[in-house]
Amino acid sequence: MGHKKILIYRRGGLGDSLLIFPIAEIYKKLGWEVHLVGNTDAFQLALEVGFASKVFSELPNVETYDEVILISVKKFINAPNIKWIYPFPTSNEHITEYYLKKLDLRKYTFSEILPIERFTDWDKYIILHPGSGSEKKNPPLELYKNLYLLLEKQGFSPLFVIGEAELTLVEQLKTFRTYKVKNLLLFAKLLKGAKGYIGNDSGFSHLSGYLGTPTIVLFGPTNPKIWKPLGKRVKVLYKGLECSPCFPADCHQIPIKKCLLYEPHYIFNSLKNLLKPASGGK
Repeated sequence: MGHKKILIYRRGGLGDSLLIFPIAEIYKKLGWEVHLVGNTDAFQLALEVGFASKVFSELPNVETYDEVILISVKKFINAPNIKWIYPFPTSNEHITEYYLKKLDLRKYTFSEILPIERFTDWDKYIILHPGSGSEKKNPPLELYKNLYLLLEKQGFSPLFVIGEAELTLVEQLKTFRTYKVKNLLLFAKLLKGAKGYIGNDSGFSHLSGYLGTPTIVLFGPTNPKIWKPLGKRVKVLYKGLECSPCFPADCHQIPIKKCLLYEPHYIFNSLKNLLKPASGGK
């Protein structure tokens, strides 16, 4: 008799996709054959680390599976083998814990660091990612430019990374050292070897944290209690204003997006503390 087969459906960006990896890993450890449906670029990472054996962009025949986990706003399939999970918790519970509770999997452990190969090409770089999947989550680009210059002044080597969502920034960053992400798997291996990372609530930030890279994440309109990246070396910066979290609503504050108006030295000092050896602090 072969392995029992499970299909996990979750559409979304890189961050949403990474947050279901613990489910896939647990089922794999329990002896299931795991298939994933959704963002095939992101799910290539699950293939790479062995959490899944197949990925699909479209839903295959669910009748060929022993179980199907459907993480979606609507339960668009009705079958005895379907476990449906609404993708947004109504409490302040972390999203991965919420998923595991819904699936009665909380008694199982999962990897705190994504077991992917580490390249050392970026071991001197502090990676800066100024974008995200929504402009509402991004502080002014000027903050990141000033942070880049501050890092250089303090003897660090900053590097801007540009994903598909930030291609419009290429011209504005032409005087800075930049790297365009074209291959996610290669980027993950490079990022795992980076000295540190600073970014917004974005897929790249989720990836950095999960890889174990020292990661600073600037939260503003979204809730870090729910959406904090996985990982042991993640430091969230969050003002916790009375109006936050408000995403995806438009900001009506003056100044606009004041929840994201961070001071470069504050971010830099947070990074320095995170980079200290474990015995010396965090």
